[in-house]
Amino acid sequence: HKSGYNERANDEEEISRQVDDAFRAGNLYDNAARSIAPEIFGHEDVKKALLLVLIGSFTKTMKDGMKIRGDIHTLFMGDPGVAKSQLLKQVCNIAPRSVYTTGKGSSGVGLTASVNRDSATGEVTLEGGALVLADMGICRIDEFD
Repeated sequence: HKSGYNERANDEEEISRQVDDAFRAGNLYDNAARSIAPEIFGHEDVKKALLLVLIGSFTKTMKDGMKIRGDIHTLFMGDPGVAKSQLLKQVCNIAPRSVYTTGKGSSGVGLTASVNRDSATGEVTLEGGALVLADMGICRIDEFD
């Protein structure tokens, strides 16, 4: 239920029919997970986790007004060459709003915002970082130190 994904399709009836057909065929969860980076063999549990990241969950509002977000955060750690970056790249290609950055050139503060001074005019501007730009979407930070 990611609210950033609420863009209306041109033919909602066709999409609804396709979803119903996939549901009737069975194994919707497994098939949807396998469709993420099908060129990468295995990693079924990781692909299912990434599917849940893409779908997200609903925001729960407590009786006292506090909101609990339904966003799912993941951290992939592992040996080099096990397709972590390729899987995340595929998720960024699927998500309608996604941002890619490398952790080597980013600080914790730089992920949220940065202050820049224009050399010609001397004006100071505040620019949103990767986490701000990926709000309600996917932020992929690769090689985070």
